[in-house]
Formats: sequence, structure tokens, C-alpha cells
Amino acid sequence: MTATLTSPTLLAWRDYDPAACALPGMFLGEVPLPGPARGEAARLWELGARRVRLPAPVDLTAATDPVAALHWLSLVRDLTARAVMVEWELLLDPDAGDALRVLSHLQPPAALRGPADAEDSLRTWRRGHYLCKCLWRKGPGFIQIRDRRWGELRRFTADEPEYETAIDLLDYGAPADTVPQAALDDFRGEQLALDVGSYAWWIPYRVSRWLQQSIAI
Repeated sequence: MTATLTSPTLLAWRDYDPAACALPGMFLGEVPLPGPARGEAARLWELGARRVRLPAPVDLTAATDPVAALHWLSLVRDLTARAVMVEWELLLDPDAGDALRVLSHLQPPAALRGPADAEDSLRTWRRGHYLCKCLWRKGPGFIQIRDRRWGELRRFTADEPEYETAIDLLDYGAPADTVPQAALDDFRGEQLALDVGSYAWWIPYRVSRWLQQSIAI
């Protein structure tokens, strides 16, 4: 007997509004995600998806499978960058610390479990969320990150090639020991890289939908 591996799937609709999603022809059905993770958000966008629902909570607890967790977290990040409505749930350890602020640039989850103050924290996340809160862009010979998660604009510019190499590796999660150490330490210090088990992951998204004219961001 041969085992058959199935691709992960999610539910998708053509509109943001739940009422519009209930109309005939708006439901795209159960959409397979054959991978790789890089490009999945673009494929969903081209398919017409404007609202999606993940099949299971994104589990960032200590006992999680980091590869699976970062696959789904990357999808939430990339869909947030396209202003797609994402229905997802987040599971954290009770002592998650700054994790909620670190992830506050993402589309807020429908449910948050783990922290003792989960309901209040989720309410704060929803009130404070807006597009382009923490993003990066690549210019000619430099990388720039703009981060407003902490209440003010923090802007970082790097032109050293090892930073671009580190971002390429971190973008969808990588074993931390495979990433240029100095660059990773700098990103960790600015809370631009998230550690999940032995993996590290790039937090900002590469913006796809500007909130207003890019010169004002």
C-alpha cells in the first residue's frame, strides 16, 4: 500500500464582506496549497481570493513543529501585505512576552489562546492594527525596514550584502544556525526576527498594497 501525501488547503472567497461572500459564485471552495510557501499569497490573489480561512490554529508554542507553524505564519504575513482578510487563530505559550506586539503588524487573529490576558490583548491588537505597520523594501543596493509596532517610526537602512542574504534565508523560516550570525543578531536586537524552536523567521512583510502614497509611509 502506498501512502498519498496531500497538500495543505484553506477556504477562500472572492470578497472581504461576509454578506457578499454568501452570494452565489463568491466561494472559491477548498483551495490546495501545493507550495512552495514563497508565492502562495500571490497565487491566491491571482485566483481571486480576498478572504481566506486557515484550517487550523497557527501554533507558536514550545511544543510546535516550527516548519509547519512558519509555513502558515508566512502565509498570514504575505496575505496581510496584500490586504487580504485572513481568518486565523493563534496559539502562544502563557509566557509569550512581547510576542503579541512583535506580531501586531499582521491581520489580527479571530481567536488568541495561551496568554492569561488573551482577550484584552486581542482587543488591543485589533484596535491598533493598520496596513504598513512593519514593512521592508529593497532599493538599488540597499534594504530599508520601516517599523511602527512600538508607537513611533523606527527606520533601518542596510547596504551590506550579508543583510540581504540573511533576509532571503529568514523570509520563510530557516534553521537559525544557517543564517549569517551578525545580521541575525542585529535583527533579533530590533525584534525583526522571530525564533520558533531552532528556526528563525523574518517578521516584516514586503508591502504589496500601500496605505497611501509611498512617499508618505
